[in-house]
Amino acid sequence: MSDEPAGGPNRRKTVLLGAMAAVALTAIGVIFVLPAELGIDPTGLGKQSGLTEMANPQAGEALERGRKRTGVLTPSQTAPAAEPGASDHWTYVLGPYEEVELKYTLDKGGAIAFAWRADGSLNYDMHAHPFEGGEALTESYAVAKGDSQSGRYVAAFSGIHGWHWQNRSVSPVTLTLNTSGQIKGSMLMDGRQEQDRALSPTASSTP
Repeated sequence: MSDEPAGGPNRRKTVLLGAMAAVALTAIGVIFVLPAELGIDPTGLGKQSGLTEMANPQAGEALERGRKRTGVLTPSQTAPAAEPGASDHWTYVLGPYEEVELKYTLDKGGAIAFAWRADGSLNYDMHAHPFEGGEALTESYAVAKGDSQSGRYVAAFSGIHGWHWQNRSVSPVTLTLNTSGQIKGSMLMDGRQEQDRALSPTASSTP
């Protein structure tokens, strides 16, 4: 007759699985959470992956330049009326601590109406940079944290205009964007690789 207490192997297995889960959560905290939330990067992986950049959501000089502009971004509480031109509908799922950028090509004075919503909170930066001067002249017009944004946007210069979103949680977040207006093209930066994307027209005329 075995001296093993009833349920002994199962109990050891439960304890082992609990210990493994605790180790995994600790590793996630050290590798992902600390670099993203506090800029603390004990392993060095945060810097390599870009997570340490998440610790400071401010856009610095870009935000200062954007604040000097008037008539560029007009926020609204609800989806604005559609702008004449092209329309675009885009949905994307950001995994834990993932980031993505979607940008449109607009001519100076080109207007778009937009509305995006997510099923979780995201850090976002609505910004733009001109063709002449490039990213060194980036301007940020809205840097915040939330689950939605809508309004009308008028390009201050010919260039690239759009958003950078960051999911700083351990749960996936689904993001949906609807846009209409004088859009010349679109680009997506996923996994730090920029690629052209085709517009996906919305079923309705509203953004």
